Amino acid sequence: MLVLTPTHRHTLRALAHTLSPVVMIGEAGLSENVILELDRGLKSHELIKIKVFSNERKTRELLLEEICQRLEAAPVQHIGKILVIYRPKPEEIAKPATAKFRKKREPRRVKRSFQA
Repeated sequence: MLVLTPTHRHTLRALAHTLSPVVMIGEAGLSENVILELDRGLKSHELIKIKVFSNERKTRELLLEEICQRLEAAPVQHIGKILVIYRPKPEEIAKPATAKFRKKREPRRVKRSFQA
């Protein structure tokens, strides 16, 4: 299972906020088709949300752990019935994801810069 630093996890949580669930797991639990769909989602998006229709928190925690172990992914967040997992693309494992999303902001233009 992949391990994330707290700052990396914080950045991924912020990015996952706007995502919609890609896969929904019902009462049947994890099947091979669900695992294949999760793998497909991770290959194309790296960061995905999963919705689990189980009322027991312990069951959802076990599902998150099993998914991360089988897909070699990292758990990012578990809030309510929503799980967020992350797996970097193979060619991007060496560099952290935070470097990809952080851009230096240009200085604000003030009135004087327009007058000169």
